[in-house]
Amino acid sequence: MRPVRIVHLGIGNFARAHQAWYTMAVDAEREWGIAAFTGRRPDIAQALAPQQGLYTLIERDRARDRLEVIDVISSVHAGSEVDAFVEAVAAPDTTLVTLTVTEAGYRPGADPPRRLAEALVARHQRRSGSLAVVSCDNLQANGRLLRERVLAEAAQLDSGGAGWIASEVSFVSTSVDRITPRVSDEDRALVTGELGLRDEAPVVCEPFSDWVLCGEFPAGRPAWERAGARFVDEIEPWEARKLWLLNGGHCLLAYLGLERGHETVAVAGSDPELAAALERYWDLAARLLPGGERLELDVYRAALRERFANARIGYPLEQIAADGLEKLRNRVAPVIVAARAAGVEAGPALAVVEAWVRWLIYDPARAGSDQNGEALRAPLASGGADARRGLLELLEII
Repeated sequence: MRPVRIVHLGIGNFARAHQAWYTMAVDAEREWGIAAFTGRRPDIAQALAPQQGLYTLIERDRARDRLEVIDVISSVHAGSEVDAFVEAVAAPDTTLVTLTVTEAGYRPGADPPRRLAEALVARHQRRSGSLAVVSCDNLQANGRLLRERVLAEAAQLDSGGAGWIASEVSFVSTSVDRITPRVSDEDRALVTGELGLRDEAPVVCEPFSDWVLCGEFPAGRPAWERAGARFVDEIEPWEARKLWLLNGGHCLLAYLGLERGHETVAVAGSDPELAAALERYWDLAARLLPGGERLELDVYRAALRERFANARIGYPLEQIAADGLEKLRNRVAPVIVAARAAGVEAGPALAVVEAWVRWLIYDPARAGSDQNGEALRAPLASGGADARRGLLELLEII
């Protein structure tokens, strides 16, 4: 078993397909074990604990599957085990805390910042030394925002601890990119048939992966660059490329595709009308992206077309569509803001927001899948100017 040097909060499918995979890929010396904690639900911990943290990664391209057993998780815990989380973060051997949470997890007072603040204050009190906190999720400027939230929480617990966090803890911003759909019973049967093992927690992912990181690592880190990770001085262009093109493109296919009776990204992307709408949206977003040639936008868009066409991934549109307000605020609204600032027609991006509104107001059951859906549904259904202005304010467009 690898010694625990990384603590991860929010150990779901994506984290196990992404940063856990990167860590194992570069850790031939077996020096970097992960203490994994779930987010709101304990399901993954309950499945992984009897397997001693082992699971199968199913890398699925358009023609075949490649199976790999991942053994980098040294211990696994339910998120409710707060004392264990605090102990793990405060331990002197821990040099990294990574986390994967939803956009809602960054709100003031949300559980992840509060829990992390408590653990870092305990680390300060035990004089366990500096470390880095690495955000691995879809929020722009995730490291900077997490730092603000954690310092605010820590100030209420221990002013000295908050000061130590401000000077000794690095908050690393990242852009992460790998499509990881839900796992089916057929996927579990595949593992049994191929490996002769019963795995209750396999992970399915596409072959493509991308990880861009910006920040300091005062206590060291795995050599993730050997597996393709990129370390940069400026994260914003890479974040925007991924959020605007991949995630924004997913939102477009989800809301417009569901209207047309489609169920998955691959099916929606093969619809000629939606494919054309997607290209118009990408044209707009690419025109407005900062960063220039280093972003290799033509290469990235070509890769996205290939990824979206991978029907064997079967990424459900309903899964993408949930919690639309939070997602659109970070993935599509910035394109609209940038277009207006540049004096450019924002129609292809506004069409995504309008499709989300239709998706939300015409089906009460769907409104329940959005954290803000029930509150938004009636005002938006009125269609008045005040409702439209209120929506734009919620999306932080005005």
